[in-house]
Amino acid sequence: MTFTPFSLLFQLEKGVDGLHQSFQRLDSRISSVGQTAAKIGDHLQSADSQRKTASQTIELIRYLMEFNSSPGDLMELSPLFSDDSRVAEAASIAQKLRSFAEEDVGTHGINMPSAVGAANASRGLEVAVANLQDYCNELENRLLSRFDAASQRRELSTMAECAKILAQFNRGTSAMQHYVASRPMFIDVEVMSTDINLVLGDQGLQAGTSNIAHGLSTLYKEITDTVRKEASTIMAVFPSPNDVMSILVQRVIEQRVSAILDRLLEKPSLMNLPPVNQGGLLQYLRIFAVSYENTEGLAKELQSVGCGDLDAQGLMESLFLSHKDEYPEYEQASLKQLYQSKMEELRAEAQQQSESTGTISRSKTAASPPIQQISVTIVAEFVRWNEEAITRCTLFSSQPVTLASNVRSVFGCLLEQVSRYLTDGLEHARESLNEAAALRDRFVIGASVSRRVAAAAASAAEAAAAAGESSFRSFMIAVQRCASSVAILQQYFSNKISRLLAPDAHAACLEEMGTAVSRVEGSAQKGLQQCIETVMAEGDLLVACPAVMPLYLW
Repeated sequence: MTFTPFSLLFQLEKGVDGLHQSFQRLDSRISSVGQTAAKIGDHLQSADSQRKTASQTIELIRYLMEFNSSPGDLMELSPLFSDDSRVAEAASIAQKLRSFAEEDVGTHGINMPSAVGAANASRGLEVAVANLQDYCNELENRLLSRFDAASQRRELSTMAECAKILAQFNRGTSAMQHYVASRPMFIDVEVMSTDINLVLGDQGLQAGTSNIAHGLSTLYKEITDTVRKEASTIMAVFPSPNDVMSILVQRVIEQRVSAILDRLLEKPSLMNLPPVNQGGLLQYLRIFAVSYENTEGLAKELQSVGCGDLDAQGLMESLFLSHKDEYPEYEQASLKQLYQSKMEELRAEAQQQSESTGTISRSKTAASPPIQQISVTIVAEFVRWNEEAITRCTLFSSQPVTLASNVRSVFGCLLEQVSRYLTDGLEHARESLNEAAALRDRFVIGASVSRRVAAAAASAAEAAAAAGESSFRSFMIAVQRCASSVAILQQYFSNKISRLLAPDAHAACLEEMGTAVSRVEGSAQKGLQQCIETVMAEGDLLVACPAVMPLYLW
């Protein structure tokens, strides 16, 4: 047979197609065999898994029957439950058994129509539940003892092993609490006295604010360093370190920090104020401020070290809650106490000065001694008190509304103090004008008197003119100092107060300040009218007796 090139090519193509089809059939067959083998493997694996599960179930049932033997009998248990090298396995099995038994008892208790039926149906497993509970308690105590021994030797690996097993018991809460409670800073009775001595020294609350602040700073640094060291151990030992840190930090705040704050913040009675010479209310407020500021810093440090889900700053705030609630009343009472003390001091100084010069006013009595002339320095001192109080307002008032309210009340105290001080000072100066006028009227020269009487009257009139001149000058100086004091008040409001106030509180403070200044202006106007009358009277005296012209009329 003769093959042409085309026929030969055709035959080759047919052969190649046949080979492709054969390979496809072979590939399909191999794929089918592979799928079958995979199914067989899955079945074998499933069967093996089921066999293992069945074996484990049979083993668990056997263990459960051991615990179900008789109440309180733990002596006939398998060696697993007393083998120290298999504690982790024993704990895991015991927890599984207890969970199953408790669930079964609970299910029967719900479904049974009567208590008698429930008792009969679950009587056996109730014995197992009781025995398992006893065994778990004994095992937990054994692990805690081993944990304690390892802790004393600083064997972190053994501690971590025990903590991991104990995590199966109530999520490890007992181990966490046990570890925290066993820290030296919580069990050493000397710690509290050492803390108090570090902060207060031998002088107690009279140690001074700066010394107390320094002592608190040192104590809180020591606490932070201790917590940080404990954190490194906790991270290496416990499977849930954040939970342990939360318990630790909470215990630090509620025990160590709370104890020192209880000694520092002895809230005085507003009905019986502590004497100013012993610090007064101001001492309590200053100690409150440094305690709050330092403790707030400690909470932030502890939060940065790590305390899990615990809100350390919120817990710290709770320690000061009762003090912050009554803070505004104490601040206002302190400012009033400072003012009263200063006024008593000024009266005593004026009394002493009057007695030494023999110029005590006839209108004054021993019960109401004279007050010194108005001093801008005194007003500046009022402002310094208020500025310090405003700083505490800012520290204690976290909410803008609360801050505005407290600032307004504290600034109101300053307005009252400045207004009363300046008004009393002007009234004192006006009394001098009245006394000079009374002295001048007493020695008016009549139209027809002897030369000797006229000479005596002229001499007395000259003395009255000198008194008038002195009172005139004193009042004008008082008015000038009032103006300077009001300027200080207004500048203080603009620089320090206004930015802390909400719009409505700002407007109210401006109105109150205007009212206070108006009271001062009213007293000043009355005195200026008296000054004019004094000048007119001295002019009339000049006409009658030119030789006694006062210097201020030249």
